[in-house]
Amino acid sequence: MKSVVVTLFIISAVLFLGTCKYFFDLKRPGVYPPKQVLKKRATALAGAGGIALIVAIMLSTFA
Repeated sequence: MKSVVVTLFIISAVLFLGTCKYFFDLKRPGVYPPKQVLKKRATALAGAGGIALIVAIMLSTFA
């Protein structure tokens, strides 16, 4: 069970790092994907990372 929790924590960290990358790309001028697309991608990654983090915390607390 600990390996599942650790894996979920790693997945959430990777998703949050991807979110940070897209937010930094938003600040650069002249980036190819339009800013609306980057915002949607960052929001999706942040949501998935948050869900993975919540599930990992719940599993580590209750199991």
